[in-house]
Amino acid sequence: MRRARPVQLGAAICLFAAAGAPASGHSHSHMKLRNAQIQPATFSALNGWADDDHAAAFAAFLKSCKAILNSAKAVRAARPIYAGLYKVCERAAAAGPLDRAQARAFFERNFKPVRVAPENEAEGFLTGYYETEFEGSRYPSDEYTVPLYRVPRRDAGKSKVFANLDRSQIEDGAIAGRGLEICYVKDPIDAFFAQIQGSARIKLENGKLLRLNYVASNGKPYTPVGRFLIERGIVAREDMSMDRIREWMEANPDEGKELRRKNHSFVFFEETDLSAHDECIGAQGVPLTPERSIAVDRSQHVYGTPFWIEAELPIASEKPETPFRHLMVAQDTGSAIVGPARADIYFGHGGEVPHVAGRIKQHGNFYMLLPASVHVEGNVKPPLPKPRPANLVVSDDAPQAREREASAAPLPRPRMRP
Repeated sequence: MRRARPVQLGAAICLFAAAGAPASGHSHSHMKLRNAQIQPATFSALNGWADDDHAAAFAAFLKSCKAILNSAKAVRAARPIYAGLYKVCERAAAAGPLDRAQARAFFERNFKPVRVAPENEAEGFLTGYYETEFEGSRYPSDEYTVPLYRVPRRDAGKSKVFANLDRSQIEDGAIAGRGLEICYVKDPIDAFFAQIQGSARIKLENGKLLRLNYVASNGKPYTPVGRFLIERGIVAREDMSMDRIREWMEANPDEGKELRRKNHSFVFFEETDLSAHDECIGAQGVPLTPERSIAVDRSQHVYGTPFWIEAELPIASEKPETPFRHLMVAQDTGSAIVGPARADIYFGHGGEVPHVAGRIKQHGNFYMLLPASVHVEGNVKPPLPKPRPANLVVSDDAPQAREREASAAPLPRPRMRP
């Protein structure tokens, strides 16, 4: 469903790890990781590794394996890590459901951890996203006035539609009356946040639940609106969150409309047949798993790749004090998710989830789990710098929240997030 930036190659080195290495005589594949500091690691060096629920991570990994095992041979040949994941997925599918100890042993036997950080940075950067929820109607009325659009039939499957129109033109009715309205909602802020998150659960007037997922955008650049509130001194950088953006827009409707229109990117949706119990679908085409699925930079990483993430996050409270030590799986992407150590954590929907996801903007340690048969090449400056304090505030040019132009169903979908 969703966010992050570009690169170049420097001096490269192959990383070799003994743990889980294939038997002698098996060839090794090589992949390149751009603009990254990389360093071999061991599972024993991963803080909290032994305490994680590896069975939950394995269940999320199996979802990715269904897509990987159904992939074309040409796709697997294009990227070494994809071919490596294919072999691991064959073993995972044969193994079936595993308990925590069995799942941990499986990951340790089939993968090798590599610590990854951006060039000249100590750690990677994390944000959070979720599935929005609000009321809506299939038909316009005095109460339901804001349309959510599908793409034209002839443009179905395209990642960009109405590329000649920006947000202001579309909101002013440039495509109204063409039969593209899926439904109508009460609040333009809800519509804006649904586009930022890339999915929505909409309770219709008849009680039915409508599930929407990102399908395309107009291709215009995404502009993080939170940045303007920081620049104007309305919200302090350290206090920026999705909640603060919404609060300001609700208190200042006219200025809020003007602020939203600074982001020219506009997202289109498609209806899904997901039930109320199903999680939304990520860019890999598989259901996401709360606190196990992440969105990554698709130009750098392959869907289905496991990542070990260590960070202190503002989950239990607004202070970044909750230890987060989870094995995650790359199953989504977003235009604001850019770089080798950049991830957007999927938190699910309902309750406190929007508030938690909307305030995640912390640095953390990233470990990519490579199939044992794959070596990685990239810019190397060992050892990595000493990690910065976990509560360090993100700089001005970093995303303030979700900032994704989503990437849905198997098409890379632009995701936005404020």
